[in-house]
Amino acid sequence: MEPNSNRENPLHVFSLFLSNPFGYFSETKILKNDILFRVDEICKKYENYEVEKQRALAAFADDAFAALFTGVEDDIDKALVKSEMASTEKNRAAAVAMCAEVRRLKARLIEQVPQLQKLAKKKVKGISKEDQEARLDLVLALPDRIRAIPDGPTPAANKTGGWGPSSSNKNIKFDSSEGLDTLKNIALDMNEELDKQVPLMDEIDTKVDKATSDLQRTNVRLKKTINEIRSSRNFCIDIILL
Repeated sequence: MEPNSNRENPLHVFSLFLSNPFGYFSETKILKNDILFRVDEICKKYENYEVEKQRALAAFADDAFAALFTGVEDDIDKALVKSEMASTEKNRAAAVAMCAEVRRLKARLIEQVPQLQKLAKKKVKGISKEDQEARLDLVLALPDRIRAIPDGPTPAANKTGGWGPSSSNKNIKFDSSEGLDTLKNIALDMNEELDKQVPLMDEIDTKVDKATSDLQRTNVRLKKTINEIRSSRNFCIDIILL
């Protein structure tokens, strides 16, 4: 194997780092974050050989919720570590790449929440009702924990006028929610009042129709009376009526 390709081998890099970390840094001049990423890749590759982890997985064989929740917790810890690394990274391109990786990890974690909710509601042998309720509470708190993981500009960028989240925006959202609830209550009260007014409106319409019908009948009788008076040639009365 050629020396250059050997340097790209993660195991070779890790062995050099363990044998002489300071000399390795001075010789290769690679960043600390690069080393951490390489170590993480090696750990992922050989994690199946960890005896303690295999025992833990065997213990969770009959409890799907515990296995999945443990994996989610591990991913949250990894996301927090990478977020912290991104906040201290001086290389802007590397920081952006780390933030993108954190966002992808957060999106994957959010997708696992509904599955955790279903598993938390299932009855498991050996799990008491109180423990099951505690599991539901843990799952309900997960979305907020995941969203709270920083994945945007570093703190330095926020100090110089970055687009970081602010407490004023949260207050505006809370005020908007309260205003919407107030409008909703007003609308419900108006609908209830309109429902009360409907019978009154129906009664008014009925009375108006009856009055119109009575007026029409009165006009018919009046016309008939006038015609009778005219036929009897009582011109004086006819003139007075006109």
